[in-house]
Amino acid sequence: MKKKMTLLTLGAALIAVPVLAAPGGDRNMGDANKDGVLTRAEAEAHAKAMFVKLDVNKDGKLDQADRAARHAEKRAQMFDRLDANKDGSISKAEWDQADAARQAKRAEWKAKRGERAGAPGNGAERHAMRGHHGGKRGGHGGPGGWMKADANGDKAISQAEFVAGALARFDRMDANKDGKVTAEERQVMRQAMRDKRGAPPAPPAAN
Repeated sequence: MKKKMTLLTLGAALIAVPVLAAPGGDRNMGDANKDGVLTRAEAEAHAKAMFVKLDVNKDGKLDQADRAARHAEKRAQMFDRLDANKDGSISKAEWDQADAARQAKRAEWKAKRGERAGAPGNGAERHAMRGHHGGKRGGHGGPGGWMKADANGDKAISQAEFVAGALARFDRMDANKDGKVTAEERQVMRQAMRDKRGAPPAPPAAN
């Protein structure tokens, strides 16, 4: 008898199986004209467009309901991709086929990155750490990033709060305060974040 998986059980099964993220994420960060320089206007426009996309129920705020809706949508999309014959369930053969495709994409991505085996702090290690910690990074990708923008503490993010948070991040990256963020400034910010994450905890204050 073939083992089958329904949509209700897919979520639990995915917890134990790593999903390959798109390499690099949104590196352009709203660089609309693709000139390698992000202006403050581009950052603001990108934040507004991102808010509209994330506001699944279109109630003008981002909250737990939107996160739950997105998670449900992603599970449904994943299930649809795995259910090759569209019979409403996933067989072991379909699961194994999808896993093989995922592993092939992972190998292709690593080959393109040209990473040196065993190099400390390389891209593969950072990718693994992101997966281990559930992908909760700064920015807008996870709940941790969103809630930092909750200025009034109501457990919901308005568009104004979302855009303000994005512009505050832009201003932190804009080291020379010329209203533009270059690739070099983004790299400095990423390095500072890596250094901060890798720093040991401060010793307790002496009494």
